[in-house]
Amino acid sequence: MLTDLPSVERLIEAFRRLPGIGKRTAERLALHLLGAPESESEFLSEAVRNARERVRTCSMCCNLTETDPCGTCADERRDRSVICVVERASGAIAIEKAGTYRGLYHVLNGALNPLEGIGPSELHIDQLMKRLEAGGVAEVIVATNATAEGEATALYLSRQISPLGIRVTRIAHGVPMGGGLEFSDDATLSHALEGRTRLS
Repeated sequence: MLTDLPSVERLIEAFRRLPGIGKRTAERLALHLLGAPESESEFLSEAVRNARERVRTCSMCCNLTETDPCGTCADERRDRSVICVVERASGAIAIEKAGTYRGLYHVLNGALNPLEGIGPSELHIDQLMKRLEAGGVAEVIVATNATAEGEATALYLSRQISPLGIRVTRIAHGVPMGGGLEFSDDATLSHALEGRTRLS
């Protein structure tokens, strides 16, 4: 069957490497592309290639963008005294969809995880500290995920930021423990932001 077709197996394995995609879903996606008109697979490959070429990280907040600075950092209507720290770009997207937050963001690109060799130097923490040391920020909202790694990251950030005299808060745990921001609904995220607690 499919195991006799190395090129198909390679395509399935490529899909399996994507987050949230299991073997059966990967097989369905691969077979769909192979059975669809060639234009569909060309559209997918061109979209991936185009995104990889054009998307980069914002030099200010480290979020994904096609312009530098990103649209959020460049928007003068945003509250520049508040920065919401998230693990991934997906967290910022989820909070934006909730529609209640009007401050800026900072994307860490992960969370502290010593077992996997992810320490402070592997994250965008230095960039965050430089933003804070430049002045003008009154509050940092730590919106890392409700996981052991997210909690450890929140505690570490609190200890780093507190000496600067900046208020550090943590989003309320309407967000389920062990879950990511991107899986929370808009109302839950709004309440989590409004019910944030002070870390320092």
